Amino acid sequence: VAEGEPGEGREPFELPRFWDALGQTFQVASQEATKLSLAFSRPPLPSAEDCQKLSEDVQNAILAVATVYYWLPKGQGTTLRKMVRDATTEVVEGMIQLTDTILNAPAESLSQEQLISTGGVWEACEQVSNLPRGEYNQAAVVSALAACLGVVKDAVEEMEHALVEGQDPYGDIMEDEELGFRGNRDTYWSEADRQLLSSCMGLMKASKACLKKVLAAVKAHGKADSPEQIAQLDDLADIANEISPSVDELALSMYPPVNPLAVRLNAAKLASVLKKVLEIAKTSHVCPPSEEGWVQFLAGAVDHNMNKVKNFTQGQL
Repeated sequence: VAEGEPGEGREPFELPRFWDALGQTFQVASQEATKLSLAFSRPPLPSAEDCQKLSEDVQNAILAVATVYYWLPKGQGTTLRKMVRDATTEVVEGMIQLTDTILNAPAESLSQEQLISTGGVWEACEQVSNLPRGEYNQAAVVSALAACLGVVKDAVEEMEHALVEGQDPYGDIMEDEELGFRGNRDTYWSEADRQLLSSCMGLMKASKACLKKVLAAVKAHGKADSPEQIAQLDDLADIANEISPSVDELALSMYPPVNPLAVRLNAAKLASVLKKVLEIAKTSHVCPPSEEGWVQFLAGAVDHNMNKVKNFTQGQL
């Protein structure tokens, strides 16, 4: 499941039928996990015959989950497929862990590990109800973009909080007595650092604005009626996934002691990802002429802040 590729089915694919079947197989897997766990929760242990039946039922439930995942053709979009694959993999891994726990637990009692593992399978099986079921790949891409936006928002807020004038960026991590005298450049920002970091904050805020605008455009104009539209949505989700790690790398390099060249490198990486996001959005169906204004504005904001970072670090080269 984790590495296999679903094929293009011969029968016409029907998304509602797929969701119904996936929901049913996840529910059966959850029930089989409960039966298996209860059978080994107290003495006497099941007979060899009962064990055979239990294990066959578990195996059939897991094979059914995997089979339905394999119904989902590539043409429905890689973003949707990845979400369904991750949910399916969690169920399979959860059942493996539960089985291992039962095999390794003392026979007399229901162990804490067994309870946790059983709950883990239930939780994994409930994930099917959280999967985005709107218009094919469009709902999956909306969900992926919203998740990226949440992570970037948190990173921006954290860095804004740390940069408050006069605040010790490590105040919540290190106590004074651990370090002794705190007048050391390794734990504080100089005035020059702060000037450089304000432009980096500009790039981080542009990242948040980028994701907000692309998310709104996909919600308003995103379609999955043709292979080309589905592929464009997948491209947007793929490149948007690069924003959050790039924001994190930049944020980490902004903590003292600041190495201006490392900051410049990470800022350039983020700027490059943002320009790519804007370019892909601009040439896709989610950006009709009415959306072009914000694309140009944000591209300008990225260039403006990146140029300021370059000016502040020019003397370091």
